[in-house]
Amino acid sequence: MNSTMLDGGMVRRKKEKKRPAWGVPKGIVLLATPEGWRTSVLTEGGMVCGRLDVPINTDPQGARAAAALMVTELARDFHGTDVEVSWDPAREPWSWTAQVTVAADDEPPSPDAEE
Repeated sequence: MNSTMLDGGMVRRKKEKKRPAWGVPKGIVLLATPEGWRTSVLTEGGMVCGRLDVPINTDPQGARAAAALMVTELARDFHGTDVEVSWDPAREPWSWTAQVTVAADDEPPSPDAEE
């Protein structure tokens, strides 16, 4: 928490949660590697890559569920929005992709919508 001096006493300012520069998630790539599960999350501002925090022997269905949960929690916590994850059919036995969309009831109204 940030502090400042005011009339000889300390005043605490509420720490604001800053939205990350990488933007709302748009897609996921999930890879099974010998070292464990890896993810790449495509966002409005780029790509965020890393290790998925699940045991190395997690089955593909469990890894997909963990990746989807991670992305939905990130969108909610950092962007204040709910998203839905839709997994594409697998093309390779070690790689999966998903589309991430803003939940229908969380979309902003269209500029053309009448009030």
